[in-house]
Amino acid sequence: MPDDSNGSLTEELAGLDFAAVSPEEFARIVKGLSGRQLGEVMRGDLRARVLGEVFGRMRQQFRPEAAGRLKALIRWRITGESDVVYETSIADGTCAVTRGRSEAEPRTTLVMGDADFLKLVSGNGNPVTMFMMRKLKVAGDVGLASGLTRYFDIPKA
Repeated sequence: MPDDSNGSLTEELAGLDFAAVSPEEFARIVKGLSGRQLGEVMRGDLRARVLGEVFGRMRQQFRPEAAGRLKALIRWRITGESDVVYETSIADGTCAVTRGRSEAEPRTTLVMGDADFLKLVSGNGNPVTMFMMRKLKVAGDVGLASGLTRYFDIPKA
């Protein structure tokens, strides 16, 4: 990825077909960008596309055998140019993802900025370290939040 100017980086990423990018390739892209660069490219339509693709893949990356009988609603609040909320509902060995805030009470809520979210879901960020450094805020069941990564196949860069 070029980093000579933010414009060319944003343009290059905007030209990507995120649906065709493998989780491992996505993890490598995120690993190669600084937190500042990640924040800069997560604007407007590109931000919506990236978040939509990441949350859209959660169903495929869900590990029902690891979740067992877990029943939980996880609310994700991603902060950046605006707050975006997604919810992940795990029940009966399935994972459903919806955009927006429901009336249901989540078992845990995770709040983080764009760059930290991308690092977390791409396997480039340690959730415990992020929590300790206050880059990841958790409301509700901290135990569930700390174990979430085991319920999903997280790519490695």
